Amino acid sequence: MITVNDVAVNFGATTLFSGVSFAINENDKIALMGKNGAGKSTLLKIVAGINKPSLGNIAAPKDAVIAYLPQHLLTEDDSSVREEAAKAFKEIFSMKKEIDELNEQLTVRTDYESDDYMKLIERVSELSEKFYSIEEVNYEAEVEKVLKGMGFSQEDLDRPTSEFSGGWRMRIELAKILLKNPDLILLDEPTNHLDIESIQWLEDFLVNSAKAVMVISHDRAFVDNITNRTIEVTMGRIYDYKAKYSDYLELRKDRRIHQQKAYEEQQKFIAENKAFIERFRGTFSKTEQVQSRVRMLEKLVLVEVDEVDSSALRLKFPPATRSGQYPVIVKELSKSYDDHIVFKDANMVIERGQKVALVGKNGEGKSTMIKAIMGEIDFNGSVEIGHNGKIGYFAQNQASLLDENITIFETIDRIAEGDIRTQIKNILGAFMFSGDDIDKKVKVLSGGEKTRLAMIKLLLEPYNVLILDEPTNHLDMKTKDIIKDALKEFEGTVILVSHDRDFLDGLAEKVFEFGNKRVKEHFEDIKGFLALKKMDSLKEIEK
Repeated sequence: MITVNDVAVNFGATTLFSGVSFAINENDKIALMGKNGAGKSTLLKIVAGINKPSLGNIAAPKDAVIAYLPQHLLTEDDSSVREEAAKAFKEIFSMKKEIDELNEQLTVRTDYESDDYMKLIERVSELSEKFYSIEEVNYEAEVEKVLKGMGFSQEDLDRPTSEFSGGWRMRIELAKILLKNPDLILLDEPTNHLDIESIQWLEDFLVNSAKAVMVISHDRAFVDNITNRTIEVTMGRIYDYKAKYSDYLELRKDRRIHQQKAYEEQQKFIAENKAFIERFRGTFSKTEQVQSRVRMLEKLVLVEVDEVDSSALRLKFPPATRSGQYPVIVKELSKSYDDHIVFKDANMVIERGQKVALVGKNGEGKSTMIKAIMGEIDFNGSVEIGHNGKIGYFAQNQASLLDENITIFETIDRIAEGDIRTQIKNILGAFMFSGDDIDKKVKVLSGGEKTRLAMIKLLLEPYNVLILDEPTNHLDMKTKDIIKDALKEFEGTVILVSHDRDFLDGLAEKVFEFGNKRVKEHFEDIKGFLALKKMDSLKEIEK
C-alpha cells in the first residue's frame, strides 16, 4: 500500500492544494480528475517521486516499483525499437551480469578465509535469491507482445527509434513501463498518441494485467472503462469517490446541490446577523448581544461551493452559404511514397450535412486522405469539392499558423461577428483563457494553449465543411463537450479524424475505416462500428 500523507504544495504565497491524504491499494484503478490548473499533474509527479511537496510525504514499501509516464517525453536515439523497449529489464539483466561476474571471481580466488571472500559469497547469495525469485519470463516474447499491442508491426521492431515521431516514441516508453510490471502505474494523458486499436489493447492490459493504476485523461470512455475510483482535485483539496468516472459525475452533482443549499442558508444567516449588528450598534442595552454576534461571525467557517461547471456555455457556428448536395467526392484515389502504398482505389462520397469519422491505426492514411482533399499533396485519382464548398481545416499543426504578435483576445476579436462579439470573454473562459490570460501575446503560449486558441478561431469562421484532424488533443472534457454540442448543431458537413470514441459517439453517423491499404465505408455510427469491429475486424487487422 502506498500512502499520501497530508501533502501540500505552495508556490510563494499561493497554495495549490493542502491537507491531501489518501491511500493507494493493490488493484485500485484511480482517475485523477479536476479542471486545468487544479494540480493534477503536480500531484501525480509527487506520487511518482519526481517532485517534492512543500509539506507532507509519500510512504511506500521499500521494494515497491512506481512507474510514471509524463505527457511529453522523448526516448533516446541510440537503439532500435526492440532494444529500447528491452531496457525495461535492464536491472534484471545487470543483476544476472553481476552474479556471473561474482561467480567467476569465486572460481579463481583462493583466499577462502578472508573477509573479502565472505563478502563476495554474501553478495552472490543476496543477488541470487532476488534474481531467482523473479518469475521466469521469455523477455523477447514479452517485448514483442507489448510493442505489437502498442501498434508496432514486426518490421518496425528493428527500425531505429530516430525514425519515429514523438507520439510513437511515447508508445515505446509506455511499453517499457508495462514490461516492468510495476506495483503502481501513473499515466498522464496516455491516449493522446494512441489509435483506437491501441487504446482498446491498453484498456484490457490495465484492467486485467496491471496492479494499481492512477491516470489523468480527457478520454471519458477510456477513463470509464478502466477505473473503479475517482479522486477529484478542486479548490485546494480532494474528494475521494469509490466510483468510476460517470458515477462520480452524478455524485459530484449531488454534492454541489447540497453545497449550494448550505451556502445560501449560511449567507442568509450572515445577512440577518449583520443587519442586527448594524441596527443595534451603539445601543447600550444591546451591546453584549452585538459583540457576541460579531465574535460569532468572525469565527464562522464559510461554506464554499465548488467551481461552477462552464460547459453550459453554448457555441453556435456563424451561418455560412449552403454547399452543394455532395461537398466532397473522392474517386479511385491512390497514394504511394516510393514503394510504400498508403492506400489504393479509395472512394468516398460525403453528402451535405453528414458527419463522418475517419478511423484506423496510425500510419494507415487518414491524414494523407485529408491532405489530398485539401490539395496539399499529389495523388492518383480525383477529388471533387462540390458547389459553394467552403472548407475549414483544423490540422494537427494548426497552432503554428496563428499570428504570434497579437494577443489571445485580438486573435478572436478580429474574426468574431454579430452577437458572438459580446460573448468573446465567455468563450475564451470556456476554453480555459480567463482574467489577464486574454491579454497574453500568442507567442508566449504553450503548444496546448495555441491548439485551443486555433480551435476557437476555426469554430467562429463561416465554413460549410469542417475537416478536423485530431481536434480534441489538449482539450479537457468540458471544452470537448462544448465543441461536440456545437458540431451536433452545425448544419454543414463534418469530417473527423479522431481516436476519442466518446467525442465521436453521437456525433459521427458514418465511418470510413483505413487499413490494409484500403478505405472501407461503414454505415453504422461509431458504437455500431466498434461492436462490429470487435467481432469481425480485429483478426483481419492483425493479419
